[in-house]
Amino acid sequence: MSKISVELIPRSDEELREQLAVTKKIKSDVDFINIPDLLRLPLRSWEGAAISQEEFAAAMPHIRAMDIDLTKPLEMGPYLVEHDIRSVLVIEGDPPQDMRHTVYPTVSTDVIRKFREELPKIKVYAGIDQYRGSMQQEQYRIRRKLQAGAAGFFTQPFFDMRFMEMYDDMMDGIEVYWGISPIQSKASQSYWEQKNHVMFPKGFEPTLEWSIDFGIKAMEFVKKKSGNIYIMPIKSNLKEYLEGVMKNS
Repeated sequence: MSKISVELIPRSDEELREQLAVTKKIKSDVDFINIPDLLRLPLRSWEGAAISQEEFAAAMPHIRAMDIDLTKPLEMGPYLVEHDIRSVLVIEGDPPQDMRHTVYPTVSTDVIRKFREELPKIKVYAGIDQYRGSMQQEQYRIRRKLQAGAAGFFTQPFFDMRFMEMYDDMMDGIEVYWGISPIQSKASQSYWEQKNHVMFPKGFEPTLEWSIDFGIKAMEFVKKKSGNIYIMPIKSNLKEYLEGVMKNS
């Protein structure tokens, strides 16, 4: 396997450091820590990335395109340079629940280009949402992001190996971090079905055991392809899930 990235939620400075310690104990050579930018939390993604780099070699903050005013320099730019953060993941972002937060009609390709112009030394990755439309539609979005300057991609979590194999064929020759994540309740399954339009495979069970078993299969598949894995332990016991999926890595 080329690289492993683990996503950690920066709910607080203290909790993030605890998660980093757990992750490092289980897998000290994780290549990237991914930090989402959640406006309801006290830490911005780039602040969480700086903390993460105290324990790991690299961290990648998520940048929400709709937060970026294209008429002004990148707000987080000086912070990224000061803390030697060398890569970012640009996503579209969800509208904030608190409408006091200003958003803009900015899309990912705009922000990828802006990073390439203002901070050319920072490697810019983009997202793949394999559930928002057809594969043909997503392939077009991928091509546009590549043309804008994206160096590679991080996917939404997969739950079906057949679907993952189809995307692997489409992404041949492109740097991809393949997402996996646990689902441990019927409520979580319903969320993915209703909000993200996921169709789960026959035999799927919303349990940690099923999620770990699928994660192991996905990691084995990616390893054979010399690809990269993106582990998102959302709403799970971090230690139990990471130990399960990485026991053979």
